Amino acid sequence: MTALAAFAAAPARLAHLSPIDLVIVAFYFILVLGIGFYLKGRTKTGEDFFMAGREMSAWIAGLSFMSANLGALELMGWSAAAYEYGILAAHAYWIAAVPAMLFLGIVMMPFYYISKTHSVPGYLKLRFNEPTRALSAVSFAFMTVLMSGINMYAMALLLNIVLGWHMSFSIWISALTVAIYVALGGLRSAIFNEVLQFVLIWAGSLLIPILGLVEAGGWEQLKAQIIHNTSVQYVHLWRYLGSFHNPMGVNWVGVVLGQGFVISFAYWTTDFLEVQRVLAAKDLRSAKMAPIIAAGFKMFVPFIVILPGLLGLVVFPHLTGASLASGGAKSYNAVLPLMLVRYCSPGLLGLGVTALIAGFMSGMAGNVSAFATVWTYDIYRALIRREASDAHYVRMGRWCTILGVLISIGTAYFVMQFLSIMDYVQALFSIFIAPLFGTVILGMLWKRTTGKGAFWGLLLGTVSAAGMFAWERQDPSAVRYLALSIHAKPLAADIYRALWSWLICVLVTVIVSYFTKPKPEAELAGLVYGATEIPREENVPLLQKPMFWAIVVGVVFIAINIIFW
Repeated sequence: MTALAAFAAAPARLAHLSPIDLVIVAFYFILVLGIGFYLKGRTKTGEDFFMAGREMSAWIAGLSFMSANLGALELMGWSAAAYEYGILAAHAYWIAAVPAMLFLGIVMMPFYYISKTHSVPGYLKLRFNEPTRALSAVSFAFMTVLMSGINMYAMALLLNIVLGWHMSFSIWISALTVAIYVALGGLRSAIFNEVLQFVLIWAGSLLIPILGLVEAGGWEQLKAQIIHNTSVQYVHLWRYLGSFHNPMGVNWVGVVLGQGFVISFAYWTTDFLEVQRVLAAKDLRSAKMAPIIAAGFKMFVPFIVILPGLLGLVVFPHLTGASLASGGAKSYNAVLPLMLVRYCSPGLLGLGVTALIAGFMSGMAGNVSAFATVWTYDIYRALIRREASDAHYVRMGRWCTILGVLISIGTAYFVMQFLSIMDYVQALFSIFIAPLFGTVILGMLWKRTTGKGAFWGLLLGTVSAAGMFAWERQDPSAVRYLALSIHAKPLAADIYRALWSWLICVLVTVIVSYFTKPKPEAELAGLVYGATEIPREENVPLLQKPMFWAIVVGVVFIAINIIFW
């Protein structure tokens, strides 16, 4: 009987945690709750709760920035995508991450940090007007709780596959843990736990690719086996993007402009879940360095995320898209848990499970803390209760954390209907994040952009993306029109939907801005290039300059793309 048949015939519980495994998992839960209780005493003001006191070093902010993104989207989502699309999934880490992270650090952070805003919607209020801030805040809050449900679902799926725990039980356990430690310590608690989770994720997740490569006989042997089971297109990053005839059904235009520019820059530069961590840095240089440090680590994440998916093409060559939760065949999302059970012995299994749990909870905590900040500052205080004490807003933030977790639980059940987590995630990005990037980048770079132009561009960009998504769900054949190819797969449709929604936002914003009156240039100081004096690190040694390290990371980035061409 093959390994695949053995797993298919096995009961829902594929592994049993040994006593040492249970100790490792239990110790992790106790530790994160302990951090929350410890930091509660240091979280007294709104600045402490929502912005961690703005006292984080570049390394702490950078690792937190990285870890907040290293949740289910990274671990299970992209492992599943690598199984489905091959090494093309690695574009999410290289072309669709590194340039945008460097751009955030060098170009955009001065404006976010100098303005001392608590959020991206807060920046839009300063740059444009209250309606634009309100629209972006509501849409971001809605997207954040939808995203948080992904991590709950992924963690529940892991525990269901590996340990046989009921999906609902797993969802509620993870939700309560995150709710407690974020409500107690706010962003400070989330950041310190994210740094801890970053270490655990790397320590636990490296087990699968190392042991898998040893079994396969090295990278070249693994490539040969993948080609035998699939095709040569599954092991090349750029070589087959000259046409739509590849596993993803997308060409280089979609990858570079849709995924590498719109989705990537939108996510890394305007998603407040990420930007909030950098705003907690202690000074401008640290704020600029944090995304650059994170970009350096980001380039190597495919070795712990994409490789398990590629190994799965050899070890489990015939997974289907049916839902595991419904009792059918295993889905793409089950690749990583299956690999974990295959390669990890007692002790190592506990470490691996803890690493994945840490990743899921990191993603949950990031979304919940960002939701609490945006709700409290940009919706509740701006639209409902303008005048209240600082202590009142901290209490609201804590209660909002609980509310955000409860809403996220509902969305976790909604995610179950998607064959791949990435289809769901990228759909959300194309609807909520891509248009927002158009609004923010025009506001920062073009003094002529007006408040009315920004509002209508953001609104129509978001509505058009939601309309395209609804069209695809109603009529699957619509994908071929939106993604410009009959070979397009769901991820390709997400990429092009993001591109179209961004273009609609930009065009509407530009047109409306030309027919409306802009703010006087004197009011744009600190908010727009050309009207702001940017601080420079003139007396800082070369090795401490953000630009130097941005160039180093850029050179390594180019080299990696050439190696895996």
